[in-house]
Amino acid sequence: MDMTLNDDQQMIQQLAKKFAQTELLPVADKLTGESGRAIFLANLKQLAELGFMGLNIDSQYGGAEAGTVVFSLAITEIAKACASTAVTMSVNNMVAEVMQAVASAEQKEKYLPKLCSGEYPAGCFCLTETTAGSDPSNMKTSAILDGEEWLLNGSKQFITSAEYAGLFIVWAVTDKSLGRGKGISCFIVEKDAPGLSISKAEEKMGQNASATNEVVFENCRIPKDALMGELNQGFKVAVGELAGGRIGVGSMALGIGLAAMDYARVYISEREQFGQALANFQGLQWMMADAYTDLEAARLLLMNAADTKAKGLPFSKEASMAKLFASEKANKACYTALQLMGGYGYIKEFPLERYSRDVRITTIYEGTSEIQRVIIARELLKEIS
Repeated sequence: MDMTLNDDQQMIQQLAKKFAQTELLPVADKLTGESGRAIFLANLKQLAELGFMGLNIDSQYGGAEAGTVVFSLAITEIAKACASTAVTMSVNNMVAEVMQAVASAEQKEKYLPKLCSGEYPAGCFCLTETTAGSDPSNMKTSAILDGEEWLLNGSKQFITSAEYAGLFIVWAVTDKSLGRGKGISCFIVEKDAPGLSISKAEEKMGQNASATNEVVFENCRIPKDALMGELNQGFKVAVGELAGGRIGVGSMALGIGLAAMDYARVYISEREQFGQALANFQGLQWMMADAYTDLEAARLLLMNAADTKAKGLPFSKEASMAKLFASEKANKACYTALQLMGGYGYIKEFPLERYSRDVRITTIYEGTSEIQRVIIARELLKEIS
């Protein structure tokens, strides 16, 4: 397989790298609080203007038509500088892609340009609930048709970007009689829909610039034509799009892991102990070699998953393998990098502390490492059945 990037892919990767290093990295540790939020949103707008909020979206809707491989490359570069920005960008692309895949022509014309252009700072993917995390088929949020409107009731948990999103893609039960996972539909909900409310942002361990909120629907009324895709067929849409989202999370993990190791590599080449640079000690060299080997393997898994998706082939197993390996090895890489730096890695003045907090969630969201193993095993057994 030839994994050489073409000219367009290289150009967009370099554009993402330049933006990350010049605009994001200098402010990455200053994005909390009101002043930080303003900077964060301004950076999202700039990303949209550069085409990064609709990388795999048709140009007729304002997208870049750059493809899944470029999406992975760009997320990795952005995550090297700011994981909070990377996760917002990843979810927005995921929302845009699910809309492009199943929305009506009118819905695409109305909403996709706003997601791609930055008119909407972000879009939300509302699937998870308190009793429906690893098992989203157990969701309780319901939608009942009341005349010419749908009546939404329930709540969604851990929703990225909720407090500044322009729209929400929401999954809800529309026919309980069909059983778990079979009577679920998908809806487009605008931010000012009556009955929609956003709870206070969660105080998180990492990725603190990216808001994570509970979204509550209390007799939330939305138009009849807010239904996206076929009635009662929404669950398989969510499952399919989660596979694509795993490429984004894996790419983000890779970026964080590389950033941590790149910083530590420079540090040990300059820091001296026992009269010589730390980089001269074989034990530390082996730690560095193992970490970079793992991260390179993660990159290849991600490229394979992205390429498989781009070719229109089944990619669920490949995406889960890539997400599982990349997130686990990126966590290990951050730990290794912190260890290489010793006590300085534990001090907030240095970025290792932030990288270690930001990377931790990557083994949890878009499906935990344990769920990825279940998916991979299921797909392997399917191949011989």
